[in-house]
Amino acid sequence: MLDEKGNFFIIEAILAISLLLFVFVIFNHVIFTENSDYSTVIKDSNNAQDIMEILSGKINFTDGTFVEDITLIMKNGKNSKESIEEVSQMCKNKFSSLNIKNYQFSETNVLNNKVLSSSGDYSNANNVSVAIRTCYEYSYTLSVW
Repeated sequence: MLDEKGNFFIIEAILAISLLLFVFVIFNHVIFTENSDYSTVIKDSNNAQDIMEILSGKINFTDGTFVEDITLIMKNGKNSKESIEEVSQMCKNKFSSLNIKNYQFSETNVLNNKVLSSSGDYSNANNVSVAIRTCYEYSYTLSVW
């Protein structure tokens, strides 16, 4: 009889440990399973931020940025029609070289929400990601969808 009680005790212990291990695995699976809804939102919100980083980033300290270059053109041209057209053409060339299809790039402070360059239909846009950068008194907004 003593042997039978010992065998049952070992079997019960193994079952209890297995049950605890199973609960632990299920708990970890629930915690660490990715939710696809969150990952797409983060991916979309980084689009405009990543592009704006490219436009406002420097390779080294002696380089100018794209945002700084267009700001200086408009500032030196005193926001004339010619300087805005030159900047608009530069923006179109830059965004086409970056292979961006649906975007709107505008200046929101000095030029009162003047769209400098755009592509695609903004009125039907879904999942618009927006990034803003400021250079001197000019504030640029990039919307990508």
